Amino acid sequence: MGEVEVTQNSSAAPPDNRAVLTLPAVPPQQSPAPPAATTPTPPRRTAFAEGVDRLRTAATTEPGRLRAIGAVLAVLVIAFGAVTAWQTTSRATAADDVLHSSQPLSSDAADIYRSLADANTMASSGYLAGLQETTATRSRYETDIRTAAAKLVTAAANSDPGSPSAATIAKLNELLPRYKGLVESARANNRQGFPVGGAYLRTANDTMQNQMLPAAEDLYQKENERLRSDYADATPYPWAAIALGVVALAALAWAQRRNYHRTNRVLNHGLVAATTATFIVLAWLLAGHTLARAGLNGSYAHGVRSLNVLHDARIASLKARSDENLTLVSRGAETKTLKDGTVMDAYDWAYDQEIGKLAKTLTGAGALADDAAGRKPVQVANQSMKVWKSRHELARQANDSGDYQKARDRVIGTSAQAQSTGECFDSVDASLASALTHETDEFKQAAGDGLGAMTGLPEGSAALAVLGAAGAVLGIGRRLSEYR
Repeated sequence: MGEVEVTQNSSAAPPDNRAVLTLPAVPPQQSPAPPAATTPTPPRRTAFAEGVDRLRTAATTEPGRLRAIGAVLAVLVIAFGAVTAWQTTSRATAADDVLHSSQPLSSDAADIYRSLADANTMASSGYLAGLQETTATRSRYETDIRTAAAKLVTAAANSDPGSPSAATIAKLNELLPRYKGLVESARANNRQGFPVGGAYLRTANDTMQNQMLPAAEDLYQKENERLRSDYADATPYPWAAIALGVVALAALAWAQRRNYHRTNRVLNHGLVAATTATFIVLAWLLAGHTLARAGLNGSYAHGVRSLNVLHDARIASLKARSDENLTLVSRGAETKTLKDGTVMDAYDWAYDQEIGKLAKTLTGAGALADDAAGRKPVQVANQSMKVWKSRHELARQANDSGDYQKARDRVIGTSAQAQSTGECFDSVDASLASALTHETDEFKQAAGDGLGAMTGLPEGSAALAVLGAAGAVLGIGRRLSEYR
């Protein structure tokens, strides 16, 4: 605290002689000085931005431009080779699946269907023969059952767990022993002369026709879808690789033209080598894939389509034969009322439907066959089918007139003087088997040619792309050496 000074002024003293108190002076309050101005710190630049600036600066000089051109050419050629290798590898894999996986599995599924249908046919034929059942009929039935079981194991091994195909296979594996048990019960009762044997056989046939064959057909359709999917993956042109190849060739041509205008030199060995390598890869890609596509399309048009129709024909013949046998086994126990009110034996009506399908599919198979070796067995099958229809009509007339024994002889051929429908069925089946073998060989040949056309293309394109990129870099490096 400051002292208080008391002064008395005699000359100017107030009348009451009071003292005057004088306080120390307080300096005036001043406003704070503004802060000194500072220079703002520029934002820190990233390494990428600095690199871009250096490249931009370098591009203003001829050596810098040459380095950029060399880098772009190398990247384009490498990208072309990489995309070519990738796309051709995926197509070659799909083509290999067509030849070694999906088509064989599709054929296996068709064999499962055929084996089951044939086993059903042999079971009814053996039942009609009774004690006269031949060893050949019995052996064929057992072979069909074993074939179906073995093919189901193969199909199960190639199906994804939990997939619809796996569920279908499991269902067939469950039904197969049940069906076999019904057939054995029918055979045992029939040999002892018990009429109940016919009921067992009809139940076995219903199990086959209404559960097992539809499941087998569903499996066949699924495998065909997989086959079509593999064809769809194998045949499209690799447009991305082709486009990159054209761009790379155009860039290399531009670089050589630029080099010529600046140096008056016609050829740069490195760029010529890069262009040659790129052209070889592009030409190989176009030619190889065109040949592969032609082979695969040919294998489908002249192999898979014919095989599908022939499988359908064989299945129709097997169903027709089974229905023909069951007409005599049921002896009118199963009937069907038509739209016009006519009542027919259900199995005889089913025979007419299947024999009509057989005639239609044989016509289609003959149209698809593209050589004499493929047409001949189809023609034989067609002729045998026509004879079969005429003999069946005679058996039907005998059965309708009440002569069961004569009708039976005309169907299974136990009488020496009777020409059986069984002979015709065997001829149809053997001819279709021969046609299937021929078409399978044609498929394998065409699909193998398609796969072979892409052999080495992924590896070769990658190697040539590396050589092409190296040539482009060396060619540009040759020009850069002139500036040192």
